[in-house]
Amino acid sequence: MTVQTEAAQAPDLLYSEAEEDLRSAVRALLADRADAPTVIAGIESDTPYDLRLWESLAVGIGAAGLLVPEKLGGQGATHREAAVVLEELGRSVAPAPYLTSAVVATEILLALGADGGPAAGLLGELASGSKVAVLALPFSTPPADAGAAMAGTLERTVSAVAEAVTADVLLVPTADGLYAVETAGDGVAVQPLVPLDLTRPLATVTLTGATGTLLADAGPAAEAVGRGLLAGAGLLASEQLGLAEWCLTETVRHTRERHQFNRPVGSFQSLKHRMAQLWLEVVSARAAARNAADALATGSPDAPLAVAVAQAYCSGAAVHAAEECVQLHGGIGMTWEHPAHLYLKRAKADSIAYGTAGRHREAVAALVDLPAP
Repeated sequence: MTVQTEAAQAPDLLYSEAEEDLRSAVRALLADRADAPTVIAGIESDTPYDLRLWESLAVGIGAAGLLVPEKLGGQGATHREAAVVLEELGRSVAPAPYLTSAVVATEILLALGADGGPAAGLLGELASGSKVAVLALPFSTPPADAGAAMAGTLERTVSAVAEAVTADVLLVPTADGLYAVETAGDGVAVQPLVPLDLTRPLATVTLTGATGTLLADAGPAAEAVGRGLLAGAGLLASEQLGLAEWCLTETVRHTRERHQFNRPVGSFQSLKHRMAQLWLEVVSARAAARNAADALATGSPDAPLAVAVAQAYCSGAAVHAAEECVQLHGGIGMTWEHPAHLYLKRAKADSIAYGTAGRHREAVAALVDLPAP
């Protein structure tokens, strides 16, 4: 009986047929609407976001509502399916507010209850793709800092808010509770910044005399914000996985086609060893990311540990994969025309999103009651 119970609780790291079908649909869409030349052209313009791409992803495929119950107009799926979408977004470094809106903001609203009220109404709008909401906290805020974020008033300035420039609604934590503030309302200013990763814009949000709808008091709001940040950190690992997989695949392809001394450069032993090491890191990152997604999907009590482990590992794996991609492409990897730089910048930016690897290692140490490194 004990063995059966342990087996039932074991995480499922494999992809289901439905998840693979979702992957195929998202990958086909991104190949058509967000290939490398399109993404590079977008970041060179003032509007990196393709609204048609977001509409197709959010509404056409229904990805925006994966975590939202069917009674509120969503798909009633789980974090596993959302993780698949993020893997594909990581593979294409497509500019889309999926992580911030369809995962973090949506998870916060779900934690506040879906049985009516303003939170449920806003959830329906996010699921339909008609609105985008982001949490008005720095992109680097880790789940452990959710309680500390419940401070101040609606009169505030918050820097480095990810994808605020595309948001219709800001979820603003204060000492009184969590407010939903329309970005188009009076007293709201969103000033774009120049981030390292141009595919995920950052902005400074300034609220002066703004008004908003109170979604929850401080206590429930802090718990909801923590849940949202935990989901964001956990599924960010899937984005990092997709990024690392693309870097490995593209690097192997290039080293097979590139010849020196009448031999493919990929046949040189030193490069073989580097790519083999990278493959091992990607496989390990996949296990960690899938474990985090499965733990979030099943509501496992070990979800905080699974998320912390995933972020502690996947951040470094994605950065290493992107660095190797640039280096092993040689001179072309250093050019603006080749997409390798997009992956390196996304990997570096993601490495501090929702907490650094160091913060997550500290979380692992606290969760398993071991001295922190």
